[in-house]
Amino acid sequence: MSTVIKFEKATIFQDERPVIGNLDLEIQKGEFVYLLGKTGSGKSSLLKTIYADLPLINGNGTIAGYNLTSLKSRDIPYLRRKLGIVFQDFQLLGDRNIYENLRFVMKATGWDDETKIKTRIFEVLKKVGLENKENKMPHELSGGEQQRVSIARALVNEPEIILADEPTGNLDPETSEEILKLLKAIADGGSSVLLATHDMLAYQKFKSRTLVCENGELKEKQV
Repeated sequence: MSTVIKFEKATIFQDERPVIGNLDLEIQKGEFVYLLGKTGSGKSSLLKTIYADLPLINGNGTIAGYNLTSLKSRDIPYLRRKLGIVFQDFQLLGDRNIYENLRFVMKATGWDDETKIKTRIFEVLKKVGLENKENKMPHELSGGEQQRVSIARALVNEPEIILADEPTGNLDPETSEEILKLLKAIADGGSSVLLATHDMLAYQKFKSRTLVCENGELKEKQV
């Protein structure tokens, strides 16, 4: 298996304050990994460091083949094409339909062949169980369906890694379970999934490798 996320003796900062110190972490291709911790423990800061929204100042980090310590600003978009990011609040464009939401992201990341764009959009919508929903507006979908669209959006560039930041935070328990099943299936398909959550009910239903942010450290939790 190939390593897609690796940190060695790294420090993760949040507002110039260290929140995770002495970080050593490896995540392999196709792994499904939970990231647990209270608000402010450093979960989101770690994810932001992985997608280069926060700089890695101390230690070493390599994400999908990109070295974070020597990463140039011009290379950040190329790193992000290897990542798919799923947020708690969906972040869909409310003034355009689902097809155009996905097309917008694809055009922004270098797709220019409309036939290939259309083919890929229908592929990812089928993968997340939203066939025939491409003409719907976001407000016409349930919360769970909107999160499925955001997962489809994260999948369009066939990412090596999916970063999911509290993806079930705004969903009811039944819908949360469906979203977790979908993310597990994506990991089984070969994309690593790092899922930050404090949804303990969902976590307990789907046991997997678990990391915990607490007291300024990232620790492996036995499951």
